[in-house]
Amino acid sequence: MGTRPLLERHRAVMPSWMNLYYEDPIELVRGEGRHVFDSEGRRYLDFFGGLLATMVGHDIPEITEAIREQAGRILHTSTLYLVRRQVELAERIAAASGIPDAKVFFVNSGTEAVETALLLATQYRRSNQVLALRGSYHGRSFGTVAATGIRGWSATSLSPLNVTYVHSGYRLRSPFRGLDDAAYVAACKEELRTIIETATAGDVACLIAEPVQGAGGFATPPPSFFAEMKSVLDEYGILFVSDEVQTGFGRTGAAYFGIQAFGVRPDAMAFAKGIANGVAMGGVVARGDLMDCLGANSISTAGGNPLACAAAVATLDVIRDRDLQANADHVGARLRAGLDRIAADHACVAEVRGMGLMIGVEIVTPGTTRPDTALVTRILEECRSRGLLIGRGGLLGNVLRVTPPMTVTEEEADEALRILTDVMDKVAAGAAA
Repeated sequence: MGTRPLLERHRAVMPSWMNLYYEDPIELVRGEGRHVFDSEGRRYLDFFGGLLATMVGHDIPEITEAIREQAGRILHTSTLYLVRRQVELAERIAAASGIPDAKVFFVNSGTEAVETALLLATQYRRSNQVLALRGSYHGRSFGTVAATGIRGWSATSLSPLNVTYVHSGYRLRSPFRGLDDAAYVAACKEELRTIIETATAGDVACLIAEPVQGAGGFATPPPSFFAEMKSVLDEYGILFVSDEVQTGFGRTGAAYFGIQAFGVRPDAMAFAKGIANGVAMGGVVARGDLMDCLGANSISTAGGNPLACAAAVATLDVIRDRDLQANADHVGARLRAGLDRIAADHACVAEVRGMGLMIGVEIVTPGTTRPDTALVTRILEECRSRGLLIGRGGLLGNVLRVTPPMTVTEEEADEALRILTDVMDKVAAGAAA
């Protein structure tokens, strides 16, 4: 019987476009550290982390206790009242952002966070023109879908924004692919200037960009990419918004916020996902004058509620106290090296890329750059059968996403690599048969 009855109920009342992983979807009912258990008692090594939201692992005592303690006091008050934990959390994020005179507004998700950032930028600049990167993903709402540069995630062509897409750091399918780093960045920079001069009315509100593209398959640009792109934005007075929903709080290993690794200070940053380790939480940190530019009243009924803020403060404490940014850097390098070895032995791997504990493995038909989504499906199924959960994504749906919680150990990384090696050997042998 398994999960079949629940699956049938799911299909009866949930949207058809809400996809589930695996031929036989699983129900996860419990977690411990980097492991989760399904409703039939099977144990898995979790290397997808609730779509990167389970930032530091499952059932972390400090976070569980903070949630329990706050739940015993009060769950909700709204932003119409002072919330001590909200103020404490905002102070920490503002300080870590490096943005001058920073202010913070809390919401409930990454989509809401990006919507807020776009609202601020368009109001501040009095323009609905926005630049976004090709291959980007910014959310599922009306405005954020408009700024999303992946066809598979664009539910509608209607938009409150006038969006123009510019070149990103995804080099595998780029016409600039053969260029070295410096020449690639120069080409992207020149294209940005050309787009602004020819495809916009000039008064662009902002460029929004993910430092490492999440749903886009962890496309990672050369180190100088964002600094050079921002130099063009500065010439035109265009704001820069960094979408840190997946890259924030040390997951990249290289910096607390992903954009900081590129030596760039944005005007605003949207964050969410792992900040509260899976409890619904998001927000925007921005320059004070940018945050204060709204002339109408605005609130967030549940944004920054006491329970979510308690979870977020505890999560940031765990990241700091256990030095998890350094762990993401160290174990991420170990994972990357192992995945590079797998790539060297398997012609179906076109590229391994990413930063820290955000690693993408692009799967193609050997000898080509044609995406092999069927092979990706088989790899995910085989990993699941061996007790490893990973994700998928990419512009064409052909990228494996390897994103364990930041508390992952060397031993767990090695276990995942052994499973992935066995799986890749098996599927390669099957393809050759």
